[in-house]
Amino acid sequence: MAAAFLPRELHDLDGFKLLTLGKSTVTLGGLTTGLVIIGLSLIVARLAAHGFSRLRDKAGTRAPSVYIVEKLVIYGVLLFGWITGLSSIGLDLSSLTLFVGALGVGLGFGLQGVVKELISGFLLLFDRLVRIGDYLELQTGERGVVAEIGPRAVRLRNNDDLDVLVPNSRLIEAPVTNWTHQNGTRRVHVPFRVAYGADKEAVRDAVLRAAHQVPFTLPDTPQRKTQVWLVGFGESGLNFELVVWPALEAVKRPNAAHAAYTWAIEDALRAGGFEIPLPQTDLRVRSVLGDDGEQAKAALGMRAARRRAATHNDAAEDLIRGAEQDARNPTPGAPPLTDPE
Repeated sequence: MAAAFLPRELHDLDGFKLLTLGKSTVTLGGLTTGLVIIGLSLIVARLAAHGFSRLRDKAGTRAPSVYIVEKLVIYGVLLFGWITGLSSIGLDLSSLTLFVGALGVGLGFGLQGVVKELISGFLLLFDRLVRIGDYLELQTGERGVVAEIGPRAVRLRNNDDLDVLVPNSRLIEAPVTNWTHQNGTRRVHVPFRVAYGADKEAVRDAVLRAAHQVPFTLPDTPQRKTQVWLVGFGESGLNFELVVWPALEAVKRPNAAHAAYTWAIEDALRAGGFEIPLPQTDLRVRSVLGDDGEQAKAALGMRAARRRAATHNDAAEDLIRGAEQDARNPTPGAPPLTDPE
């Protein structure tokens, strides 16, 4: 109706026919209107994305519901704009049966991957197992914080500020380690080695003090305690592990956290006078003039080794606590635990 109020020259220009596609006629005015609508939809979608981004920043990195609404609004605006724009241009969308058929053939030959990633992206949006802000580790070694879930790929931001693009289907089909699922922390194991003959209890006390001095170490609770485990006997020394519960911020930066605890452990061992062993070969004499054991030591003028008091075994304590927890909260469907005969 607006065309009725235009001057005759503009009215003729508005109705100028550009081309005819079957029963559809594309005019200059229709093309202009359609392009304007499509352009406006792009602008509205961008403004909506900016507004939702600011809203998510205020709500924190973990705002999955806001992120889902953002994607639905953006995709809906773009879809509505394109359909309305094409209709305004003059294209008969009801006559796209041939195009849909050709698209189906194309899907059979090469677009299965595109559709697969698109569907996987929507599943990730509505599935709460992977959310914006989670720290993921893939089987192939890629690690990073989920910065965006797109229609084709998930963008991971690693600790070196590099973006890693992972196809959506990989997060659906392959095992993925979510280090921060449900906004919780995780236990970290930091290995170290001390020379044979060191006082295990003194090593434990020194390393525990050093671990608690690291700023992001969480306070001990009955369920989560910082511990030191003796895990093996190496060729040149005793193999220990510091078992510690860091804050969530440190969990998202595993390399830096591991380096920070390793540094603190080295400082503690050096200050305590504990030897960090190097690879070496020891020559042990088992007998002296036919005597062995304590008799051989007495023949050499060596004192008998003193018996040391029992030391604190954190690993055994952890096993006992885990068994008690399993007894209080048995796994549904699991057979009852029985003592071996």
